[in-house]
Amino acid sequence: MGRYIGPVCRLCRREGVKLYLKGAKCYTDKCPVSRRPHPPGQHGTARKKQSEYGLQLREKQKVRRFYGVLERQFRRYFELAARKKGVTGEVLLQTLERRLDNVVYRMGLAGSRKEARQIVRHGHIEVNGQKVDIPSYLVRPGDVIAVREGSRDHGRLKELAEAGGAHTVPAWLEVDLPNMRGTVLRLPTRDEIDLPVQEHLVVELYSR
Repeated sequence: MGRYIGPVCRLCRREGVKLYLKGAKCYTDKCPVSRRPHPPGQHGTARKKQSEYGLQLREKQKVRRFYGVLERQFRRYFELAARKKGVTGEVLLQTLERRLDNVVYRMGLAGSRKEARQIVRHGHIEVNGQKVDIPSYLVRPGDVIAVREGSRDHGRLKELAEAGGAHTVPAWLEVDLPNMRGTVLRLPTRDEIDLPVQEHLVVELYSR
């Protein structure tokens, strides 16, 4: 599968919000979104009136880039959410939150989702005692996610575990950082998904 390999700070500036793609740098004054709060490019500072479609498209791109998924994969997540009971937009966000790379990030074992994806791909994580190196793996309530025994001396993971994690752990996860493990207690509610997005605009876009 292809992946975006360009400068990630351009993505944040294009969406006008911090997507937290670089971890620690995003929380400092060096963040390009703080220094240059306008879209990248020659005409970035020009004021443009967005159409309804443009607003919907930007919101979809924002959600997609938060979780680091490509267009075709994001469309599959939407189709999966549309087939389930509940509010489609909220179910979509719940599904994206269940991605293994996102769960590792939420556990505080990575400074960004991009870093968490790399940790998973390199085989450092297991789910219910089995090695899983697929970042898009969807966890379920009751699953136990842990750093594999042979990876517990990994410099970055050990550093974060000893420091108490990279950030606050949400209530739908129970995390034991000293032992580098966590349990999915339940699915997150919309209030617990701290993304500044309007998911109903994504639903409207795909419903056109």
